[in-house]
Amino acid sequence: MRLTRILSFLLGTLLFLAVVGAIAAWLVYEHFSQDLPDYYQLASYDPPVVSRIYAGDGRLLAEYATENRVFVPISAMPKRVINAFLAAEDKTFYTHPGVDLPGVINAVWTNIKNYGDRRPVGASTITQQVTKNFLLSSEVSYKRKIREMILALRIEKAFTKDRILELYLNQIYLGSGNYGVATAALNYFNKSLDELTIGEAAYLGALPKAPNNYNIVRDHQAALDRRNWVIDRMREDGHITAEEADAPKQEPLELHMRAETDHV
Repeated sequence: MRLTRILSFLLGTLLFLAVVGAIAAWLVYEHFSQDLPDYYQLASYDPPVVSRIYAGDGRLLAEYATENRVFVPISAMPKRVINAFLAAEDKTFYTHPGVDLPGVINAVWTNIKNYGDRRPVGASTITQQVTKNFLLSSEVSYKRKIREMILALRIEKAFTKDRILELYLNQIYLGSGNYGVATAALNYFNKSLDELTIGEAAYLGALPKAPNNYNIVRDHQAALDRRNWVIDRMREDGHITAEEADAPKQEPLELHMRAETDHV
């Protein structure tokens, strides 16, 4: 009888806490849902791209752009490139609803442990990054993070996963003035996306987290280590085999910039 009462008390307490938690979550949702940006503008995404001037013989004379970008539809992006970014940034992208709840819980716990000592970690999904890059600021605050999560959940209901990934891969800043994966491939390796090796695709996938920290020339060892980390993640997630992962990690990481007179 005593055990039954204890179990009943515990069950009642848990149920009470669950109800209180649900009410608190709803109040937070309602509060931060006010005055959110219109996410349907993503349906008419029209990014600034590069304008080029050529000589009569086909030589590239000049490029003009506020953001150096070449737009590529998701259907034309090689799986190798897509998989590198998924492995590095959001391995559960195609299964989560816009927010990775286990990742959020882990980030909250990490931030509690490191409170006051380090910059908070975010556990942002690709959908949340699209939300931040297109609709919100980069302000580091829990208010912005909550708004970002709410918008990410709504965006996932309004757009396909492929559309969200297309927005991300064409908008993302990848360092050295490069916006989007196609421009980064050209300016880092003088290659189109379908010409990239596993190692080169992995390097591009390494950049969104902190592109200025992984400069091939200035921070070569950090860039090499980060590239190899992405290759390992691609192997762990089943995108490449162990044999396919070994060779790229031995390849040198070198910058191959386009010449001013390259034909495009």
